[in-house]
Amino acid sequence: MDRLVYLAAMAARNAELRQDNVASNLANASTNGFRSQLLAFRSAAVEGPGMPVRAYSVESSTGADFTTGVLQPTGRETDLAIDGKGWFAVRDKGNTEAYTRDGRLHVSQNGTIVNGRGDTVLSADGAPLSVPPDSQIEIGQDGTISALPLNGSRVNLVVVGKLKVVNPPEASLVRGDDALFRRADGRPAPDDPTVRIVAGHVESSNVNPVESMVQMISAQRMYDLQLKMISSAEANARAANSLYSTSQ
Repeated sequence: MDRLVYLAAMAARNAELRQDNVASNLANASTNGFRSQLLAFRSAAVEGPGMPVRAYSVESSTGADFTTGVLQPTGRETDLAIDGKGWFAVRDKGNTEAYTRDGRLHVSQNGTIVNGRGDTVLSADGAPLSVPPDSQIEIGQDGTISALPLNGSRVNLVVVGKLKVVNPPEASLVRGDDALFRRADGRPAPDDPTVRIVAGHVESSNVNPVESMVQMISAQRMYDLQLKMISSAEANARAANSLYSTSQ
């Protein structure tokens, strides 16, 4: 059968991958601090007998768009955002350090400070942050977290630690299936005191819904085109077989 069938099938598969990627981005258009995922493809020549006039598409790389989202005021002192570059350090489900831009903080039932995703927030020394029972937290501009007893005065204010914020090179970060980022070498990034924290704000997703919808339509049309190519190749093969049978 003509190699066109296999080339079109691979192109259709890649168009489907692109659709899945765009759909994932759209699903996170309202996720605080989300970074849209990027897919890249390249063309490769088909090897074999005959002239090298055909090429197929190959997934080249997967990356992320590190463009900063919009900082939106919330009025909650425990909602934090990073102005510019930088990341909040958290502990993922596998008990390793990871990075996120989600700074919606609150105290969990066991007294540890977590973000809106439920990830445990880390202190500057890499340990989880926890507060005494029946306390509320206050966060300073430098990321210092203090605990104040609900029925106590400010003289009972206790510093429990400082948020760990990092700013590793973006090229050294890889995205996990959980949408958290980690250093490619697996080592924790050092705390960076120059990262600017803004209280009372959250960062929106950097996904552009309108642009993503256009990409979705484009990927769907590309998928349909490849299916038509497969149908055309099948029709050509039937016609060729019919001519061959007639000539016998």
